[in-house]
Amino acid sequence: MSTLTAFAPEQGATLPAAVPVNGLHHFAYRCRDAEETRHFYEDILGLPLYHYIRADIVPSTGEFCPYVHIFFRMTDGSCLAFFDLGDNQLPAPSANTPAWVNHIALRVDTVAELEAMKTRIEAHGIEVLGVTNHRVFQSIYFFDPNGIRLELCAQLASPAQMEAEQQGIHTKIAEWSVEKAARLAQPV
Repeated sequence: MSTLTAFAPEQGATLPAAVPVNGLHHFAYRCRDAEETRHFYEDILGLPLYHYIRADIVPSTGEFCPYVHIFFRMTDGSCLAFFDLGDNQLPAPSANTPAWVNHIALRVDTVAELEAMKTRIEAHGIEVLGVTNHRVFQSIYFFDPNGIRLELCAQLASPAQMEAEQQGIHTKIAEWSVEKAARLAQPV
């Protein structure tokens, strides 16, 4: 993994314009067991199994690693995907990141739907945190069988309110960076 560094194109070089990123195609995680994961996402959450890949060679790296890659489709066409590497291992949590930080947040249309999903998920014996009010949306939190934290969200704010929320956000990030630098500079 590399870190982002300042880069200036060579004098006179022209770069193509950034193209629109239209949405999420898929987000991929490791899973312990493809069938266990299928049951959770398809039978409990209601995301249909959409695509299946079985291979021994990783196309992007050429390395040998037998795997199954499964995709679950959401109504907007995007997918959640999982790799079963055939070793029954869970994805390892990040040692430097609290369990609540890394998560996938999925959208439902209404708070009533959010509450219905909470009831449904709890009926399968899965612990659910929330409904939590985040002012512009409400959400619930739970873990899939792979230890991946999931969030279901119901938007409360209108597009106009969200546009108003964007005012000054670059300044707020700059202020946070100054605050963080000052905190990091203090002796422990």
